[in-house]
Amino acid sequence: MTTAPPPDRGLVLVVEDEQPIADLVRLYLTRDGYGVHVCADGDAGLAAARRLRPVLAVLDIGLPGISGTEICRRLRADDDWTPVVFLTARDDEVDRVVGLELGADDYVTKPFSPRELLARIRAIRRRSLGPPDTGVVHTLGTVTVDTARRSVTAAGRPTVLTSTEFDLLAHLMRRPGRVFTREELLASVWGYAAHAGTRTVDVHVAQIRAKLGDAAGVIRTVRGVGYTADG
Repeated sequence: MTTAPPPDRGLVLVVEDEQPIADLVRLYLTRDGYGVHVCADGDAGLAAARRLRPVLAVLDIGLPGISGTEICRRLRADDDWTPVVFLTARDDEVDRVVGLELGADDYVTKPFSPRELLARIRAIRRRSLGPPDTGVVHTLGTVTVDTARRSVTAAGRPTVLTSTEFDLLAHLMRRPGRVFTREELLASVWGYAAHAGTRTVDVHVAQIRAKLGDAAGVIRTVRGVGYTADG
């Protein structure tokens, strides 16, 4: 079932097999001005993601049919970088890290506050629509970040990042040489202090480095403190 989106917000796909939770998420998203399409199983969710091209997807991990992580994996394999938030009862760090490594932007563990989920969705949408310095090009070494086009090149090679990965890299490159703690990065890039701790930052940095390849040295770890970008 779809609630039609207003022109300024867009459609959010919710894939959740527990009807009360799906209804609660739909209620809060609709109140915030989003259109919502709900699916109750993984196969229908994947088909809807490909057909509807939502502005964001909220995916439960444990679903009938294919899992939420498998939906995310297949979307990324199709070069579809729609922002993804995992909604899951699993509180194991391995599950969270696997989800982030697959290209998810965030996750919320059940039981959850619908207001917190909405705040995280708003933060991801703000980032995906562009940072305040839209139009600025940052270059360090062989890495260039264009905030207007939300594009990255490394050694002249286009590099595809998730919305969160892009904003993390751009945030570091805006102030080269400045050392950011993990807590500062969570607050500035994610827009909140994550309950899961700073492992989230480490996983995203590892993913960015893997995608930058030989240019990965643009992000330097400062042991015991956090990360910095330098040429």
